[in-house]
Amino acid sequence: MSETAVAAEPEERMVANNKIHFSKEVKQVIDKVLKTDDPMDAPDFNTVDYINQLFPNEQSLAGIDETIQKMQCEVSLIDDNIRSVVRGQTNTGQDGQLALCEAQKVISSLFSHIIDVKTRAERTEEMVKEITRDIKQLDCAKRNLTAAITTLNHLHMLVGGIESLNKLIERRSYGEILNPLQAITEVNQHFQQFSDIEEIKNLSQSVDKIQVTLAQQITEDFKDAFSAKPSAQNQHRLGLNQLADACKVMSVLDPKVKKELLKWFIAQQLEEYTHLFHENQDIAWLDKIDKRYAWLKRHLLDFEDKYGPVFPLDWEVSERITVEFCRQTREQLAQIMAKRTNEIDVRLLLFAINKTQAFEQLLSKRFTGVTLGAQPTDKARVLNEPTTTDGPVGITVFHDQIGQCFKSHLDIYIRSIDRNLSELMDKFVEMSREPYKFAEAKTTVYPSSGDLFVFYKKCMVQCNQLSNEQPMYDLALVFKKYLREYASKVLEGSTPKLVPATTSSSIGKSVSLLTRDMQNLSTAAGQVFHNFLKEGDTQRFARDDLVRICCVLTTGEYCLETVQQLEDKLKEKVTSAYVSKIDMSEEKDVFHRIISNCIQLLVQDLEAGCEASLQAMSKVQWQQINNVGDQSAFISSLCGNFKQTVPTIRDTLASSRKYFTQFCHRFVAAFIPKFINVLYRCKLTLSDGSNNVLGCEQLLLDTHSLKTALLELPSVGSSVNRKAPTSYTKVVVKDMTRAEMIIKVVMTPVQPPAHFTQQVLKLLPDITIAEYQKILDMKAVKRVDQLQLIDLFKHTASAAAVSGLIEPNAGEEEPQGAETVAAALATTDDAETAAVPTETTTAASSTPKRAFIFSVGSFTGSADKNADGSSQTGIRKLENLLKKRFP
Repeated sequence: MSETAVAAEPEERMVANNKIHFSKEVKQVIDKVLKTDDPMDAPDFNTVDYINQLFPNEQSLAGIDETIQKMQCEVSLIDDNIRSVVRGQTNTGQDGQLALCEAQKVISSLFSHIIDVKTRAERTEEMVKEITRDIKQLDCAKRNLTAAITTLNHLHMLVGGIESLNKLIERRSYGEILNPLQAITEVNQHFQQFSDIEEIKNLSQSVDKIQVTLAQQITEDFKDAFSAKPSAQNQHRLGLNQLADACKVMSVLDPKVKKELLKWFIAQQLEEYTHLFHENQDIAWLDKIDKRYAWLKRHLLDFEDKYGPVFPLDWEVSERITVEFCRQTREQLAQIMAKRTNEIDVRLLLFAINKTQAFEQLLSKRFTGVTLGAQPTDKARVLNEPTTTDGPVGITVFHDQIGQCFKSHLDIYIRSIDRNLSELMDKFVEMSREPYKFAEAKTTVYPSSGDLFVFYKKCMVQCNQLSNEQPMYDLALVFKKYLREYASKVLEGSTPKLVPATTSSSIGKSVSLLTRDMQNLSTAAGQVFHNFLKEGDTQRFARDDLVRICCVLTTGEYCLETVQQLEDKLKEKVTSAYVSKIDMSEEKDVFHRIISNCIQLLVQDLEAGCEASLQAMSKVQWQQINNVGDQSAFISSLCGNFKQTVPTIRDTLASSRKYFTQFCHRFVAAFIPKFINVLYRCKLTLSDGSNNVLGCEQLLLDTHSLKTALLELPSVGSSVNRKAPTSYTKVVVKDMTRAEMIIKVVMTPVQPPAHFTQQVLKLLPDITIAEYQKILDMKAVKRVDQLQLIDLFKHTASAAAVSGLIEPNAGEEEPQGAETVAAALATTDDAETAAVPTETTTAASSTPKRAFIFSVGSFTGSADKNADGSSQTGIRKLENLLKKRFP
């Protein structure tokens, strides 16, 4: 077994020390092929262990002779197997050579047989050709003979058929003519290939003459049958059965003949209609248009009852009469309306259109529309389609067959809609002048806005039934016009306004600008607000006025959302050619401006309520305060103003939460810079030039109280403690923290200057030179000392920017909150601020970019005493007091 494995896998073995070693893979393969339980076949066979296993003790040695004999038998058996394998390999080469020679002999014999078969097949083919040569000639003769007989039969049929047809034509036996005529027509087509033969050509001409004769004769018979008096040539009219047979014959003839006959017949059927509804007849006008359609219904019923069996069904005579009726009616109505345009009003026009559309739908259900080019399946589709308020979902088969004539006059309808909207707008204006009862209406949206869009919807549905082309686009233009009018006359016109005596003319002019040109609405409204802000008096809106402004805002929001839906619906209804032309972005911008202006009015009113408190703050003698107590009276006044005004606005804008949040954002963006500007005018210096620490602590306490009040502003006076929006909270915290830092800077002693400058840059890293000078004015630093401190500030700020103590980008871009505050400020003169400390400043100074720190300019300020260096123990005391008061 080992030698066989070595022969099979010679590349896997390794010989060393006369031992054969196999790889692990070869051993696994051998074990799978030669499965054995003999221990001697194991790869790790050990002779000593095997002998010890056979003879484990001395007693087992008794069978040693038997074991040796068994081993010798196995060795002999293996030797015999090896010997037979070796001999078999020796004889294999000789057996292969013998098999190859035998195969060559067999191939040679097979080739000879194939040659023999091929030769015999060729001889057989020649014999078959000789045998079938005569048969092919007979087949050809048979075909020729059959064709000749068939042609002679056809010729006999043609000659006999022509003679019999002439006789039947003379007798007008149309029922007997049909079959021979069809047969002769087919036979004549067969003889077209022999048209160069004179006799055949004459027969073909005779057939054509018969067809022409039949066409003329049947046409005359129809005219005689349907005329008032029979002609002299034919005194006897044909019966309906004969006419029915004549129609069948006509179907076999040239289609042009049938077309001419139907054209004459339909004209003859509508002759009464043409005379009865002539344009000079009263019955022809639009107010009696339903009589036209009633006439056709009666006529079709009479026609189908009397002459229905005469015409074949595939002729669709009733439908053809109807189509011609629609064509004539369309042309007649177009002519008469062109002549009497001045007599058409919208009521008459809509009456005629509605009657016509109903009639067209009735025709679509009655007829298939095959004569109009429609597919037969269209009728089933129209019948199965559901109907809506807009009419059938799909286009009917007879759609606009008559109604097309009205489209050129739909401008009358559009003008009527314009007049109705004008009257409706006047009504809305009158309603807007009346006091709006918010509690009774239970909505903050003007009911007139809903009425307007309901009217728009009805008009759009009605116009879609009339036409979705140019009239629908014209209707969209009318909608745009009155949306702008509603915005200017109703919403803007009903918005309460504060009109001081000195600015009434300016406001009136601005309102006039708003009404005339909505594009300049934002500019004009802004001028009104600017005039309001310039007034020294603090006029405010009453509670009803605030509610009215909020109602205008929510109505503007509703109109803004509904205008977008209206635009989408118009684009859906109108044809594709006008989709790109419909654009209501200008109208949406108008409502956006109205909403923005309403928010600005609310902000202005709340600001006006704070003016007196800010004036009181600027008049407080902070340098004389000798103890720190509860919050000051002006803070309580500000909180009272918030509690009085904000709940009304919040409750009215409950359905427009995003605009209430925007109102809060705008207010703090305008109020906090104004508060900081008043803060700069507060005098905290004692007569000896030192800071009044207690006054600073009281002002810091008031500022923190105001910060808390502003954070609670969105939910002030509400039973539900709702958390303010995060964006709002960030703005309030950032800007009011800046105000607190300004006070802490004022509390910092100027001496030593280097320490003071470092504290300023630490507490207010984005401070500008103008703001730094205002702080020095608050500390009553002399002009000479100010210049030195400013120079030191510049050098320190530059060094800090270079060393990285202050971010270099801080000079290039301010945070978003700072930009918002800076944008709300206007430049003021510091000299005027110092000279008139009690004046209310409505526009704070603009905050420049950080890069402006390094610019040099002229500085003005008070020349009071220098502030001495006081310790910061007061700041720590104030912080402890704030922690106790606001845990």
